[in-house]
Amino acid sequence: MPDSNAVDWEQIDTVLLDMDGTLLDLRFDNWFWQELVPAHYARLNDLSAERTREILRPKFLASMGTLDWYCVDHWSRELGLDIAAIKQGVHEQVRFLPGALDFLAALRRIGKRRVLLTNAHPTTLAIKNRRVALERHLEASYSTHPFGAPKETAQFWPRFHEREPFD
Repeated sequence: MPDSNAVDWEQIDTVLLDMDGTLLDLRFDNWFWQELVPAHYARLNDLSAERTREILRPKFLASMGTLDWYCVDHWSRELGLDIAAIKQGVHEQVRFLPGALDFLAALRRIGKRRVLLTNAHPTTLAIKNRRVALERHLEASYSTHPFGAPKETAQFWPRFHEREPFD
């Protein structure tokens, strides 16, 4: 990718990278939230899979587009589950996407600053980093949580810019 004619790499000094679905395989998160968390919730509350889906669906939909959607603490309170512990218990499922490490290495070789910017909760970021040593391949790493807004919102970007100036 760095020698692609579609990108003028001479004009780029920093590459902002998302984590899940960009560097890490999103299958882990999809499985975790669509299968594993509902299974734990069903067991805890002695519910059928169907009833669990009926209960969880509106909860999930209500949080979409907000920082709570990504918040381990929010979902632990909301569902009565220790989301961080469940995630830590299956962290071996976290994997890089094919080609992600090669891409990060190529960016390093051509002198580009590699910055991770994820909506993932800091606890999730730490669990995933411990598993795959992601931060070893980056110059900086940020969760949006300390900024008080997810990347999808306009208010996030000026806050982030104060910390990490970019054009």
